[in-house]
Amino acid sequence: MARKVCVVITARPSYSRIRTALAAIRDHPDLELQVVVAASALLDRYGHAVGQIEADGFSVDSHVYTLIEGENPTTMAKSTGLGLLELASVFDELRPDVVVTVADRFETMATAVAASYMNIPLAHVQGGEITGSIDEKVRHAVTKLSDLHMVSTAQAADFVVRMGEEPSAVHVTGCPSIDIAAEVARVPEMDFDPFERYGGVGSALDLADGYLVVMQHPVTTEHEMARAHVEETLHAVAKIDLPTLWFWPNPDAGTDGTSNGIRAFRENHRPTNLHFFKNMAPTDFLRLLLGARALAGNSSVGIRECSFLGVPVVNIGSRQQGRERGTNVVDVPHDSTEIAVALEDRMTKGRMPSEAVYGNGTAGQQVAAVLANAPLQTTKRLTYR
Repeated sequence: MARKVCVVITARPSYSRIRTALAAIRDHPDLELQVVVAASALLDRYGHAVGQIEADGFSVDSHVYTLIEGENPTTMAKSTGLGLLELASVFDELRPDVVVTVADRFETMATAVAASYMNIPLAHVQGGEITGSIDEKVRHAVTKLSDLHMVSTAQAADFVVRMGEEPSAVHVTGCPSIDIAAEVARVPEMDFDPFERYGGVGSALDLADGYLVVMQHPVTTEHEMARAHVEETLHAVAKIDLPTLWFWPNPDAGTDGTSNGIRAFRENHRPTNLHFFKNMAPTDFLRLLLGARALAGNSSVGIRECSFLGVPVVNIGSRQQGRERGTNVVDVPHDSTEIAVALEDRMTKGRMPSEAVYGNGTAGQQVAAVLANAPLQTTKRLTYR
């Protein structure tokens, strides 16, 4: 019988990280795909990712509402607890043979704990990486709860094995988001008007002479500084004075500070070069990004997809600290002058070489093959080396 593979998607970025694997699992003759959508992926204020999931042809088996308002450390902890309660019921109903959890968001912990206590084999995508913020703790905790590991790089595989995981359970597949970047690189032309297709807030901008993209999320371990952090970026972008497409932050602790900083700047300065979006289809977003003169902020898309696409990136602050990166990335602190100088420098250098730091564009197929063929078990021992 086909293995039932339950993939839990909890946020907008998680979908782009797993989309090609979803398609490969669905199309694999020995696998049966189950899709669970939860938390911010269901909410309009964070881009309603579930709508894109369904538009891409995936059937959603369960909708799980777990996100508690507040966007602070307390609500993150409570949302994780609520996710544990709700996902246990979902897994009991769906009876999957293996659960797949993605990356390192706080909701990922709920998925991992629920599956582990229910004796369902757990497969983790994107373990073994190093970053700043609470994500670092969550990622490695999920690794220790997981039975099967699909990692993006050889270094990540080494780190997972060094954490005591059985080497035969660790598979270097690359990151499925790079599959989408490879697709876009083959057909790079932006054949849509982002303002007509996605609306957003702000005037329609003339992008013909170049534009910036900004994606900046709060740093959960520095959440009280979220407003001050985003204000530095806003002032830097104002100095550059290029049309700028800005994407709304994730629902982490500090999001209210980031959002309030953006709204106050918009009201006080009335910028004419900023347009704000909640979400885009992954391919549309990457085509938009590929055409940008640079990306600024602290999203992992700057580290992952942009390294493959050769998009210049100014990475701000500590959120991606320690993560493997290409030569397209320069790191700066939360300082408007340094951000502006770095952006000018990156834009002067122009397009960067493509680097396959996180894979070659075949990760989805590799993930599906591992899920179809790897032994599934729920007991393990710490491997000493």
